Amino acid sequence: MDVRRNSIRYTIVSLIPVWFLLSGCSTNPATGDQSFTAFMSAEDEVRVGAQEHPKMLKEFGGRYQAQPLKAYVRYVGKKLAAVSELPNLPWRFVVLNDPQVNAFALPGGYIYVTRGLLALAENEAEIAGVLAHEIGHVTARHTSQRYSTTMATKIGLTGLGILGNVFGIPSGVDRVISTGAKIGLQQYSQSQEMEADMLGLRYLARVGYDLNAVSSFLKKIRAHSELEARQKRKKGLSHNIMSTHPRNEDRVNQAVMLANAKSSVHSLVNRDTYLDRIDGMIFGDDVSQGVVRGLAFRHPDLRIMFEVPDDFSIFNSPSQVVAFGPNQARIIFDMATFKKAGKVRNLLNYIKDDWAKNLKIKDAEFININGMQAATAQARAYISGKPREMRLVAIQEDQNRIYRLTFMASTIDMDRLSKKFRRSTYSFRRLTKTEADSIKPLRLRISKIKPGETVNSIAAGFPFIRFKREWFRLLNNMKIGEKVTPGQRVKVITD
Repeated sequence: MDVRRNSIRYTIVSLIPVWFLLSGCSTNPATGDQSFTAFMSAEDEVRVGAQEHPKMLKEFGGRYQAQPLKAYVRYVGKKLAAVSELPNLPWRFVVLNDPQVNAFALPGGYIYVTRGLLALAENEAEIAGVLAHEIGHVTARHTSQRYSTTMATKIGLTGLGILGNVFGIPSGVDRVISTGAKIGLQQYSQSQEMEADMLGLRYLARVGYDLNAVSSFLKKIRAHSELEARQKRKKGLSHNIMSTHPRNEDRVNQAVMLANAKSSVHSLVNRDTYLDRIDGMIFGDDVSQGVVRGLAFRHPDLRIMFEVPDDFSIFNSPSQVVAFGPNQARIIFDMATFKKAGKVRNLLNYIKDDWAKNLKIKDAEFININGMQAATAQARAYISGKPREMRLVAIQEDQNRIYRLTFMASTIDMDRLSKKFRRSTYSFRRLTKTEADSIKPLRLRISKIKPGETVNSIAAGFPFIRFKREWFRLLNNMKIGEKVTPGQRVKVITD
């Protein structure tokens, strides 16, 4: 967990003369079609990409620093960019130190993939398919089109940044609610996705990659989304690259026909090469943002830890840690900003007048949590029209650090979970230097199946509490009932 947020701003409605809109059209270098790009020139795209690039690194955990893997992704990306309509663009291919499954592009040739996405892929052709798709968004100038259309119509929204105030929810809790809306605003249109698919397939075919990898990886991404949703006790799909790039197999097959591209008999797949490159890669949380192990969250830099009840599942993110429980019960952990924490002299006043200033609180009191001064209070909030009982806990480790725990459940469940929430509260403690130094990330390893090994025996060694077999099958693209064979190379997760 690492607190960093940026705001989204929008504009007010106005009209622009039709002659100006028409004069702002340009010929797309990739498609040959006319597109409206009046408010962002090709030069502007390069400038905007360069300006936003540092922000993307900060928002998504920075670069993943394993040099061989970085160089490999850059090599694959450069091959594809070289056969695009903009080979001379200053293309940059970046592996982000982020466990989420995601990929995106900035104008000017900035292409990003997360190590979470690399862990899911099976071969070079699948990663090439992702990179080619993002290259397609750049060559088709989709960002310029979206930006220009928005500026022309001045259509805007407000609310994501103030959602917590509207619903009377303590700051930090609103991020859990607004994440889906924020991701939804970043979607490309269906026509733009189709265009990026078509262009991506064109580039794959020109280099000689297996085009079937696009559909196969799309199935894996969907399976990952479904598994993550199950872990979070949600119905349907969780948010990953599918949220920002809404696609399905039929649409990809249609794009294949539009691209008039075919795989050759000797199409490139390069599975062994790819597996060699990702062997040893960090899987899941990086220690710099704290790590989840079983029911516990530990942060070596902050030197703190806490545990959640056995029927909850923890997920870490750069801004907060969220534990998902039954019936939409939640435990949310984050921190007050250092600037804010430094001004707090009374924790109860901080809860009443700042953190939960829009809520009517009760049963407020000072408490001591393993030698740290703390304060707690009860409150009620309405989320999507439904009441949620809340227990707020603020813990002041020192003058500049205030940790916050929000326990949230329905009225009935809050009574049932009260004792478990209390145990989680008092599990919060400082780590010794020895404990902090011993925290290591999980690693993805490539292993050869030995005689007698089975899916169950291998998955049993995964350092997870639940869904061990599901993760093994997902990472290795195996169906239920499918068996492993001696000598087969598979991905495993180890401490």
